[in-house]
Amino acid sequence: MEHDHEREFDFRPLGQALKQAREARGLTREQLSELLDKAPRHIQAIENEGQLPSLTLLVRLARLLDLPLDPYLLPARAAQSPARRRAELLLDTLDEAELAALCAALEAYRRAKGGAAL
Repeated sequence: MEHDHEREFDFRPLGQALKQAREARGLTREQLSELLDKAPRHIQAIENEGQLPSLTLLVRLARLLDLPLDPYLLPARAAQSPARRRAELLLDTLDEAELAALCAALEAYRRAKGGAAL
């Protein structure tokens, strides 16, 4: 019996997204390979053949091409509503004190609406 964690990861959609992001920035495969100190054939295999790069290379590619990895690596999170994703982005801009104050305000709001405290 096959379990979800045992299935092979299909990297082709992410490879295609990396290719589109590279092309959108006007970079050739050769230029990108020079920036990453990798062979153009290696970049081609990632983009077109679904070859899985090392984690280090994947992070470098995502940063260089400004490509979020969540939709490809965490599809459940990508399925979240736009409002929830926007809220998470805003939360990421707050420091710990601001987060604590916001949590207190949200708990008060939840109690006022008749919800149980978390």
